[in-house]
Amino acid sequence: MRVTVTAASALVVLCVLGTLVFTGVVWPNRWFVPRDSAVGVDVSAHQGTIDWEELTGSTVQGRGDAISFAVLKATEGSSHVDEQFAANWAGAQEQGLPVGAYHFMSFESPGESQAQNVIDTVPADPGTLVPTVDLEFYGDYFDDPPSAELVHGILDPLLEGLEEHYGAPPMLYLTREAYDLYVADLYPDNPIWFRSVTLPPRVSDGREWTIWQYSHRDRLDGYDGRERYIDLNVLRGGTEVLEELTLPE
Repeated sequence: MRVTVTAASALVVLCVLGTLVFTGVVWPNRWFVPRDSAVGVDVSAHQGTIDWEELTGSTVQGRGDAISFAVLKATEGSSHVDEQFAANWAGAQEQGLPVGAYHFMSFESPGESQAQNVIDTVPADPGTLVPTVDLEFYGDYFDDPPSAELVHGILDPLLEGLEEHYGAPPMLYLTREAYDLYVADLYPDNPIWFRSVTLPPRVSDGREWTIWQYSHRDRLDGYDGRERYIDLNVLRGGTEVLEELTLPE
């Protein structure tokens, strides 16, 4: 009887813990985030209309401080522009928040035209963060990743075009799988933004990350989109490092 009660109690505890993790109330990665890092958000149209004054005043769970930077989805492929980008760019800047933009790279269009989409959309304002290229799998590519030859044939001219226009090497946002397949031991001048939402990052070639996306299930005040959760990231070294990631005068 005692064994049955103990097993039932353990099951209840596991169910409660699982629910807390699923809803983002408890997130194990928070325990591993460096205390001297600066925390920031990345957002897209999925978060809907954002009240940037309210969002920047929110307290980040597990830290007790507010967000220090924001990266906004701007573009995807050769033609798509995020419908909330312009409003988010203006709103974040009005709050004095260091802001940058990211481009979701497509495996189905040339790097040159993708770079032009970014250039046509994202201002090259001095003091804003370097643009980011988001390199991750989507759709059928999860099961059938594209070859390194195909990816580099798109990524290389995309990075070259952005660096030429913005005057600084773009950042690369990567999952561990994409990093290992396409970036390990390459692109030494491009800062790395590493996604690892269950455990601290383990980078296969020993390279240090610049930004770590540690959570994709947090909640902050100030947005009303169909996506309930918001991504949280930390910048290694704190706000002092932000200057190293900003566009030159």
